[in-house]
Amino acid sequence: MSVFTGAGVALVTPFHADGTVNYDKLDELLEEQVKGGTDAIVICGTTGESATLTEEEHSEVIRFACERIKGRIPVVAGTGSNCTETAIQLSREAEADGADAVLLVSPYYNKTTQKGLKEHYQAIADEIHIPAILYNVPSRTGVNIKPETIAWLCGNVENIVGVKEASGDFSAIAQIANLSDGTVDIWSGNDDQTVPMMALGAKGVISVWSNVAPTAVHDMCRAFFDGDTARAMKTQIEAIPLLNALFCETNPIPVKTAMNLMGKNVGPFRRPLVDMEPENLERLKKAMQGAGLL
Repeated sequence: MSVFTGAGVALVTPFHADGTVNYDKLDELLEEQVKGGTDAIVICGTTGESATLTEEEHSEVIRFACERIKGRIPVVAGTGSNCTETAIQLSREAEADGADAVLLVSPYYNKTTQKGLKEHYQAIADEIHIPAILYNVPSRTGVNIKPETIAWLCGNVENIVGVKEASGDFSAIAQIANLSDGTVDIWSGNDDQTVPMMALGAKGVISVWSNVAPTAVHDMCRAFFDGDTARAMKTQIEAIPLLNALFCETNPIPVKTAMNLMGKNVGPFRRPLVDMEPENLERLKKAMQGAGLL
């Protein structure tokens, strides 16, 4: 059984003006997502600025989300690291705190081999009992998890169940589906590719877009799985200007900016992320207006 089917939100981490985590706001965001129909909460991923959270903050944010969601929908905890032992520690803590699954980004910067990826992921999975989802985003990590490696891990490690695929390579995604014969659950890691990826068998999306439009993303996925592909395609295509704007600078700069423009008050970024360039800010505002968000 899949961890979830449909739209999982890659939730932002809200901060106070002084840069500390704003747990009251996080509570509001979690409730908003549940009420909006989101199918899963993905906490402390890239969009949650996990790279700039301390290990203590990282674990506390995951614990807080699990406590507030109370099993209503799955909570997937981002616990990946470029240090295998750190990823093991974070994953153990997430399981103990009630996470339903973990999301494990490929080890960044040190650029291990495919053999190293297998050993890294197997070592983490062996230390936990909840499902693990691989996260392939080579544009940010500098390393690509090859289709053969993904299929091997999901076929040989019991609790490695799938992959968030953000490579943008449809040939590789089709190859994963072909090699795995249904043993790999695939989720789109790119909002603008969700519907075509579902056509290749993806279970849905882990979505940045859901931060500003949870119901729209959920309904798009639901329409596809209900057989109304025309409606799903229409939603996907009409959202392209907004999605382009949400990724015109490094994620999560535009989406947090959009949320602040909508009055959600999720606060600043943690450096080295900084405010949007003026021309990109205007582009974002225009796209939000076109999408009815402003």
